Order: sequence, then C-alpha cells, then structure tokens
Amino acid sequence: MEVVNSFVDFCTNFISQGGILFGFFLIFLESFLPVLPLGVFVALNVNAFGGILGLGISWVATCLGCFVSYLFFSFLSEKYLYKFLSSKMVEKVNKGIDSFRKISFSNLVLVISLPFTPAFLVNIICGIARVSRKKFLASIFIGKVFMLIFWGYVSKSLIESVTDINTIIIISLMLLVAYVISKIVSKKFDLE
Repeated sequence: MEVVNSFVDFCTNFISQGGILFGFFLIFLESFLPVLPLGVFVALNVNAFGGILGLGISWVATCLGCFVSYLFFSFLSEKYLYKFLSSKMVEKVNKGIDSFRKISFSNLVLVISLPFTPAFLVNIICGIARVSRKKFLASIFIGKVFMLIFWGYVSKSLIESVTDINTIIIISLMLLVAYVISKIVSKKFDLE
C-alpha cells in the first residue's frame, strides 16, 4: 500500500509542477486516445489542484476534447467515410447509426454521465451520426459534470466501485439528477 501511495504522490506532484495546462492537456488528450485512464487523470487533477479547480479544469478539458473529436469525426464521415464504402456497407452503417441519431437528449446525457462509458466511442458515433451540435454540446456539458464528480471524489478501483453500496447509491443519485436536469434543459431549449 505504501508503494501505491508513493506513486500517487509522485504523479500528483508531477501534474502540480506541470501546471494547470498540463492537467488540462492530459484530460483533453484522453478524448482522442481512449487507452488513457480518464478516472486517474481526473483524480490526479483533484489531488493536485483541489476539488473545485481540479474538477473545473477536467470539465472544460473533457468537454472541449469531446467536441473537437465529435467535429473531427463528423467532418471525416462527411468528406471521406462514405466515399470508400460500398453501397451495401453504407446501408449497414446507416442502419447502425440511425438508431443513435434518434437518441433522445435525456438518454444521451445518461450515456455520457455513466462513469464507464467510453467517451471516445460516443464522440465517434455522434459525429458520424451527425447528432446536432446543440444537442451534443448540451449533453456533454451536463453529463460530464456528473461523470467527473464520480471520478474526482470516488476515485476507487473498478471492482471497489462496482461492489461498494455507497458508490452504487451515489452513482444512481447522480444519474437521476442528470436525467432530471436533462429533461428541464430539453424542454427549455427544444432539444428532443
């Protein structure tokens, strides 16, 4: 356990010395490289910069990273993807993404709020499916808050998080709050 604590202290000091931009860059980069551990980076930002600033840096970075990734795949699919696929493949791709294109705003917020949802995959699918920018941005702004709170404050291993009843209750409450907020925002801004 002492080795783990020493490693966490080393990583926290490394991010602290790199500054806010370094903490921001790690989270931003994770939106493009799904092998990077978002939960670890968020926890380290919270340890390095404090709860509010660490979560704020992480929230801005992940929202910006997800949006840039979404724009990239939206552009890529529009300009290149369909040119290289046969008509049968285009039909299959369209059937697959059509259901995601029709996802409600509230359900998209819930998907994004889940701590273990691969954000990179959501960005790709939303970009290719051409989910509206307004809907995508609003959903990441709301959903990422709850996902980051989970990673910032819970910061437990996958097994502990799934088996700890307190964590399950916290996740359930955060998802409920995210869903209620998404319904309110959806009605106010006509996002369904």
